[in-house]
Formats: sequence, C-alpha cells, structure tokens
Amino acid sequence: MANKYPHTPDGRYFVAKNRLWRCTDPGLGEDEKRIHIKALMKARRAVRSAQQQDDEDALRQARNAVQIAKEALGERGPVWWDDDAPDEGGLAPHNSSYAEWWGQLP
Repeated sequence: MANKYPHTPDGRYFVAKNRLWRCTDPGLGEDEKRIHIKALMKARRAVRSAQQQDDEDALRQARNAVQIAKEALGERGPVWWDDDAPDEGGLAPHNSSYAEWWGQLP
C-alpha cells in the first residue's frame, strides 16, 4: 500500500495540509513503538472525552499525556536525528530545505 502522504527523502517528515510533520523515530523497536502509540490513542480519546464533558482539568491532563506520548515517539521534543539539522516541523515544504524536492512532486 502506498503512503497516503508524501515523505521527505530523508524520512524525517511527511506532508499533510501543506505542512511538514515529524515522523516517528525509526530507531524505536516495534514493541516500544506499539506501547507509545497505544498511550497516544488513549490520550487522544481522553482529550475528546474531556472536551465533551467541558472538563478543563481533565483536558489539560489529557493534552499533557498526548505531548508525552508524541515525545516518546520522537514526533515532538528533541529531534531524533544526529546531524545537527534543524527541526523544520510545521513549515510549509516550499519554505523549507525540502523546497526543491517538494517542487518536483507531481
């Protein structure tokens, strides 16, 4: 199955809604990755529940749990690569170091 979203040639980002989003750290083992994804999904369900219940304290806790899971996956926080390249997450691909690659996509 083809990727739904284009991935940068170095595998660091995928593009969705015209923004670069950091990929999961490929150095994570499958078991570790599965644990963090499970925690992320649980936290996202807690966010939805807190929003539906209009519970600000629960929402704050749930969003913190999302942040922790995303950091554990390498999608937020310190970058997982070690070549001193900056984190370009959130940038439009045409305004990043990936502009040439982006411009060549169909």
